Amino acid sequence: MIPKTMKAAVIHEFGKPLKIEEVPVPKPKENEVLVKVVTCGVCHSDVHAANGEWAVKPELPLIPGHESIGYVAALGPYVKNLKEGDIVGVPWLNSTCGYCSYCSSGKEPLCTDQHNSGYTVNGGYAEYVIANANNVARFPKNGFDFKEMAPILCAGITVYKGLKATGISPGQWMGVSGIGGLGHLGVQYAKTMGFKVVAIDINDEKLELAKRVGADLTVNASKEDPAAFLKREVGGVHGMLVTAVENEAFGQAIGGIRPGGTMTMVGIPEGSVDVPILDSIMNEITVKGSLIGTREEMQEAIEIALQGKVKTVVTGAKLEDINEILPRLKKGKVEGRVVLEISEPL
Repeated sequence: MIPKTMKAAVIHEFGKPLKIEEVPVPKPKENEVLVKVVTCGVCHSDVHAANGEWAVKPELPLIPGHESIGYVAALGPYVKNLKEGDIVGVPWLNSTCGYCSYCSSGKEPLCTDQHNSGYTVNGGYAEYVIANANNVARFPKNGFDFKEMAPILCAGITVYKGLKATGISPGQWMGVSGIGGLGHLGVQYAKTMGFKVVAIDINDEKLELAKRVGADLTVNASKEDPAAFLKREVGGVHGMLVTAVENEAFGQAIGGIRPGGTMTMVGIPEGSVDVPILDSIMNEITVKGSLIGTREEMQEAIEIALQGKVKTVVTGAKLEDINEILPRLKKGKVEGRVVLEISEPL
């Protein structure tokens, strides 16, 4: 029995605490499903949403959250690919137009008519969430941990896509800058792809985490110039994945790339970053932006995690804890990922 109201954490004003309140349970429309949320990861993008930090701000009130997993509770009209009780994930890319040149060529994250969970439509910091039936992630009936798997829906997909975007080969060196929710997964996905990995951060505890999850080398950028370290130790990395949200990290990262290498940016700091044009040209350095992955890449990233090759370091929390979690996340005081436990798995 689906209730009429549900508990949710709602942004009413940028920069202010979220309010835990009772709101109506939404009803699925055409090609939509209602999902009873079990877990929802807390992403750094939620900090940006709550504080209105990006140029395009969400409309308020808003329920954040784009890493939720749960059970299909109700089907909207014309849904044929799902049934009640299926376990699905509701990712950042909630829906796209489905017919533009990007959608028709497997580049749906670039669709200009997309909706994003927890940003342009309500997300998973709630007991129920609406999802587009064609864009949900699919999970097996059993054999996985809801809490550990939730961050794969954004952090996991993002780093997996970003690592692929560097175009480097197994056996080559990959740098991962920023060992937070994304970075600690980036290290693991990089190892599954056959890369040798150097982890970069300014926090020794996070670098210890990187070692635990498989990093071959680590460097603390607050104690040593990471570019000089990388050039000295490995001749410069072939690829660099920057997940950090500090502007300085991008300049440090590009300096540690060997000629012909690629830096992929997935972290989103405020403002802009400096790219040394002459050095980039003379050394043929490629600088790329990488957005969330496609639906196919989402399922690939999930399958790797389901096989146990990637394991999220998570801390569980209650929905009511959100106003304590977001400030810690903004300050970089979270190891791995915090995941909200909204309800019990069936």
